[in-house]
Amino acid sequence: MALISLEDLEGFDDEQLEDDVTDSSEPMNEEVQDRMLAHWQAVGRLHQVSVPREMRGPIQEMTVRNQTSEREPVPFVTVSRHEKLDEILYEERVYPAGKWACVSRGDALYEQSISNAFMKLMRFICKENSTGRYLGMSVPIVNEITMSEDGINFLKEVVTAYYLPAEFQTNPPESSDPDITIIHRDTIRVIARVFYGTTTEETISRQISVLREMLGSSEDIDQDHYMVAVYENPGIPHRRNEIWFIRRGV
Repeated sequence: MALISLEDLEGFDDEQLEDDVTDSSEPMNEEVQDRMLAHWQAVGRLHQVSVPREMRGPIQEMTVRNQTSEREPVPFVTVSRHEKLDEILYEERVYPAGKWACVSRGDALYEQSISNAFMKLMRFICKENSTGRYLGMSVPIVNEITMSEDGINFLKEVVTAYYLPAEFQTNPPESSDPDITIIHRDTIRVIARVFYGTTTEETISRQISVLREMLGSSEDIDQDHYMVAVYENPGIPHRRNEIWFIRRGV
C-alpha cells in the first residue's frame, strides 16, 4: 500500500491528461472530473481509504496546476554527506524555522492516516482557506511518527505536515477545516537517508533499523520520533522517499 496524494494524479494516464488539460484557464468537463475521481477512488480502495465525491474539485485544481506550476522545495542547508563507494549513505541537513499546516490522524493503518490527512491538506491548498486562492505545492510532505514504549511499534497518531510556500510564511492563511493547524516549527537538524518504494509501517521500520545500524549508538538522536519525507508519485515503483532522524539540541 502507498500514500494517496497529489502525486497519484500523475499516475493517471499521462496521454489522457495531456489531451484533457489543454488550457489551464478552462475548467474540465464533468466527464473528465468523474474519470479522475474514479481513478482516485480505485487507488483508495486498494489502500482501504474512501475518496469522497467532494474531492472532485481539488483533484481538478491540482491536476491543472501540476501541469503548469513548479513545486517549491522546503528550504534546507546540507551540513555533511557520508558516502561509501560513491554511494550517498546519508546526509545531515538543517531545516530553518518555518510555518507548516498540520493534520493529526490516528486511523487503524499508517497508510490510512497519512492518506486521509493529505486529502484534508489538499482541500486547504486548493482554495479552502482564508485567501480563497490556490496556495501552491511544496515538497516534501513530511509525516511524523512516534514510537511506542517498546521502541518497535508506531503509535497510531501520525502528524502529516505541508510546508507553507514562502509567500505565506509571514502571513499564513487560515483553514476552514478545524483539523488543520498552522504551527511554527523551530529549526531542526536531521540525518536523512533516501529509500525507494512504498511507505508502509513495515518499510519505514526497516529503514529506521538500517539507518540506526549505520549510525550506531548516539545519545543526541531522538529515539522516540522520526519523520518520513515523501517526494514522488506512488505509481512509480522506485519512487524517492527519505527517513529522517532528528538531532536533539540544535
